[in-house]
Amino acid sequence: MHEYTSTARVWGLTCPGFPEEVSRARRWVRDILAGSPLAEDAELIVSELGANAILHTASGRPAGSFHLALAVSAQVIALSLTDGGDAETAPKAKHPGEEETHGRGLGMVSALAHRVVVRNSEDGHTVTAELFTDAQPPGGHPC
Repeated sequence: MHEYTSTARVWGLTCPGFPEEVSRARRWVRDILAGSPLAEDAELIVSELGANAILHTASGRPAGSFHLALAVSAQVIALSLTDGGDAETAPKAKHPGEEETHGRGLGMVSALAHRVVVRNSEDGHTVTAELFTDAQPPGGHPC
């Protein structure tokens, strides 16, 4: 392969911070990954990350937004969501009690993805979930 040639494809989408934009982000991912056995997992991951951005960061405020990046190669599907920042804490997986109604989203993302990376900056947080195309699911068996 030539050193300047890449087989990875990258897409980007910026969504206003309205709840209905999460469904648009899911459709966008589903359309790009049509035919991939990982499309449903990727769609669910984007749904969770988008909802978290709108509920917990400046993305959900008037004039807020979130940005998605989707990179696809033969080895990995990488989904990154950057929120509007201004949250009290950085995104992290929690272990809520049985009676808790919130706090399971990033735990679910971590269970679906092979790797989850959170990057914090002054402008917001970026959560990247990677799905390896040639690996077994993280639990070693399909759900």
